[in-house]
Amino acid sequence: MLFRRLSSRLAFLYAALFGAVLLLVSAAVYTSIGRVAAKQVTAELTATGAVFDRLWTLRTQRLSAGAALLARDFGFREAIATRDRATIVSALENLRERLGLDRAFMLTADGRTIGAKLTDEEIGEIQTAFEAAEQPSGVLMLDDQPYHIVSAPVFSPDLIGWVVFATHLDAREMAALERLSAVPLKAVVIHREARHGWEADRSIAARDQAVVRQFIETAVAKGRASPGELDLSDGRSVALVKPLPSLDQDGAAVLLIRYPLARALAPFQPLLLVVVGMGLLGIALVGGGSWLLARGVTRPITQLAEAAERLQRGDEAQVQVTTEDEIGHLATSFNAMATAMRDRERRITHLAMHDAETGLPNRVALEASVSELSERSQDQVYVAALGIQRFEQVRGAIGYTLAAQAVRMIGARLGSIARVGGVARISTDVLGFTLSAQDVQAAEAAALGLLGELQRPLKVGQGEAIDVSLIMGLAAVERGMPASSGIELASIALDQARGGRRRLAFFDAAAYGDPSSNLSLMSSMRKAMQTGQMDLYYQPKFDLRRRTVVGVEALARWSHPVRGMLSPELFVPMAEDTGYIGELTEWVLTRAIRDQRALHAAGHDVEVAINVSGRNLCEPDFAAKAVKQLEKATGRFCIEITETAVIENPDLALASLDSFAGAGVGVSIDDFGTGLSSLAHLKRIRGDELKIDKSIVEGVTESQRDALIVRSTIDLAHSLGLKVTAEGVQTQACFALLAAMGCDRVQGYLVAEPLRLKDLLTFLEDDRADLKSHG
Repeated sequence: MLFRRLSSRLAFLYAALFGAVLLLVSAAVYTSIGRVAAKQVTAELTATGAVFDRLWTLRTQRLSAGAALLARDFGFREAIATRDRATIVSALENLRERLGLDRAFMLTADGRTIGAKLTDEEIGEIQTAFEAAEQPSGVLMLDDQPYHIVSAPVFSPDLIGWVVFATHLDAREMAALERLSAVPLKAVVIHREARHGWEADRSIAARDQAVVRQFIETAVAKGRASPGELDLSDGRSVALVKPLPSLDQDGAAVLLIRYPLARALAPFQPLLLVVVGMGLLGIALVGGGSWLLARGVTRPITQLAEAAERLQRGDEAQVQVTTEDEIGHLATSFNAMATAMRDRERRITHLAMHDAETGLPNRVALEASVSELSERSQDQVYVAALGIQRFEQVRGAIGYTLAAQAVRMIGARLGSIARVGGVARISTDVLGFTLSAQDVQAAEAAALGLLGELQRPLKVGQGEAIDVSLIMGLAAVERGMPASSGIELASIALDQARGGRRRLAFFDAAAYGDPSSNLSLMSSMRKAMQTGQMDLYYQPKFDLRRRTVVGVEALARWSHPVRGMLSPELFVPMAEDTGYIGELTEWVLTRAIRDQRALHAAGHDVEVAINVSGRNLCEPDFAAKAVKQLEKATGRFCIEITETAVIENPDLALASLDSFAGAGVGVSIDDFGTGLSSLAHLKRIRGDELKIDKSIVEGVTESQRDALIVRSTIDLAHSLGLKVTAEGVQTQACFALLAAMGCDRVQGYLVAEPLRLKDLLTFLEDDRADLKSHG
């Protein structure tokens, strides 16, 4: 947790860097001191070795002179000749004490000693050494101890023996040598025997003996007279090996002088402690200073971080600029960024809540207004959808810019009315708003009053006045209802007002039905065709010239087990939208072919017409499959298409119609007169029949215009070689007028309503009988 803060990390980093530098400096100082100390010890050892050489030579000369003087003394030789042992011992003892010797004795030529007790082996070694040199001197092991031996021969006149002086090279002797050095050395004489190698020294640890022997072997073999480093268990030392003259023919002796480097470095320890102490103090100072510096650097950064968090939450975020350095520039840049972000946020929020074309609030803003009003209002809250009639025609006449201005002006009028709130544009030609009322009657009165106030002409552009026609849909917002649902219901109410050609309509749930349940019909349509719920009804077509039924139109009817009889106007468009229209058409065609066989078996040769959707015609393989299926029919078939069926994909639809016409299947143009493109496509369709829509036929006896349209349509169809069938004939007057106008066939409740197959058979039998009776 400590190092998660930038100030702590910076302080630690600076202190660590300073400590690392101090460690390097301390290592360099320690190494330098070690080198200096090693050089000083090496120089001291070299000087000590030279002094030892000089002292060894002087001692040897002094002892040799004393031994020679005694050996030439007449009285001493006479005592030897007379075998005066007491005199010999007294003379030797006297000289030993005067010269400070450890031993003084006489070795006779025949191998006897006077004044000392030696083993036969030692006597033999001394004799062998003395016989090889005139005045032998050197190191010799006596009683397993190293001795410095000096001798002088005694002649009378022949060699009768030797005077021998011996100095024990023990710790006392080495201590005397150590005191001659300016540094505290450790000196020891080590002897090597031919059979046993270099002897061990008690002053050296047993585990270091092998290292010492190897060091001595290397120095002796290389004849090295300069000091070297010796790494022992008690630390590193600087050591010097000085070879000593040896009286042992097969042995050798050396003086090992060594000095521990730790003792050489001891005088410098206070200096090292001072360096370490100053380093620790420096680390503390640097750490504290670094923490203060880091804190000064990170405090503005922390303030920036806190301001960034406030900015993230959507709060106002500004930091105080106190310096002109990089941190100050950063704070200034942050303040500028925060201001720019707030401005952009306001602009984005405005864009998100307003319509870009008119500048009015949009659907999102209306939802917020509905939610707010429904929470605080004591009266019933209504959402209103205000629609502009013929908006596309108005926009085409005055242009998009002036049309948007007109919508904006209507919104401004709404906003100026105190009774409404939350005015917003929710679609191209629809404005939404909210109003409160105590009951439905009050809401209706307020809405009608608003429509009256808003109907005034608008002046747009350069003052051109335009009239607007407005209608309104209202929906009550219940408690807990989402605002979006209220807006959706108001839009549906507006559609219901348009459908009913009313100025004002409240949302009618019964008229709207249940879209979700309607959608579920598609999943059960296939089952309905398999289980017999779906059935075909046939409506007869009566020929006015032949005075008999010549054809029937197949109409699908669905008897739902729950919802009862369903209108084709409900499930056929849904089948088209969901892709089920292909299966439905195939079922109708199969069933119609089967029923036609039954009619033919009963002696009725009638043409069967089936309705084909424009979606079917736009399928590439529909015509081929349908024609192949119709080859099984026992009579004539005709397909009925609406006048707009070829609009979506004219080339493919017309190609399908040509396939039907080429196969001898009749083509009937249904619902003629209800579209805007009828005449444009009529000349391109290879049709056999034209059916005038019932919306025109019903008014033929009451409207001069409708009668004129029907008469001109009949003449136009006949000129194109088409038969004409009038739909929706319900009165005898209409029947007679159509016959007078030259209409070929009629269809409607006056002739017969849609009939089941068995009822159709009965109807055709009656029609045949009636025809015979009038024949």
